[in-house]
Amino acid sequence: MTRIAALQHPTAGITLMSRWITGTPERSRAAADALLDASAEDAAQAQLALHVFEDVDGAGLLTYAQWTSAEDHLAFVREGRATRVARVDTLVPGIERPGLDRTHLYRSAILDADAAAELFVVTRHDTGGRPEDQRAWADARTPALTDAGYEGLLAAHFHLTADGERVVEIAEWSSAAGAAAGTADLEAAHGPRVPHSRYRFYR
Repeated sequence: MTRIAALQHPTAGITLMSRWITGTPERSRAAADALLDASAEDAAQAQLALHVFEDVDGAGLLTYAQWTSAEDHLAFVREGRATRVARVDTLVPGIERPGLDRTHLYRSAILDADAAAELFVVTRHDTGGRPEDQRAWADARTPALTDAGYEGLLAAHFHLTADGERVVEIAEWSSAAGAAAGTADLEAAHGPRVPHSRYRFYR
């Protein structure tokens, strides 16, 4: 059983989330395996953990990497990232990478710590550029989400981006039906353009 809380490294200074668009389940899995294998071989000391989630439709991936600090990650970008990415792109050419969220985990709400999470819904909420607005949004969203009584909601984790622009919410669900109800309510409250994606844990 994989849960977000179990993935957290106690000394992580920054968590990087990157969306990869691959197009098919076969390409997604090949890209994930290539990335994880390259990461293990690179063994960048500042990278504490790397995990990959797969879109439920197989069309893409979410990478979830924890590093000692933003500065250490930027040093790796300068010195080793191009080689790692080239290894992946040689095996799976044409991957689209539309952006990277540099975040830290601000708070979590755990409703059920023991059940298996079948689905991870990742939602990006724009908050306007100020850290205090990020924290206020997450603080208000936490009880609104957890008190709603959604069937199958196990936990919600709120990551704040370093630029102050958004909150990245990862909600863990035990069922797709419950996640669909939660997403419908989110769209009703904030509009259908709130970016969200559904994933299953890959490895």
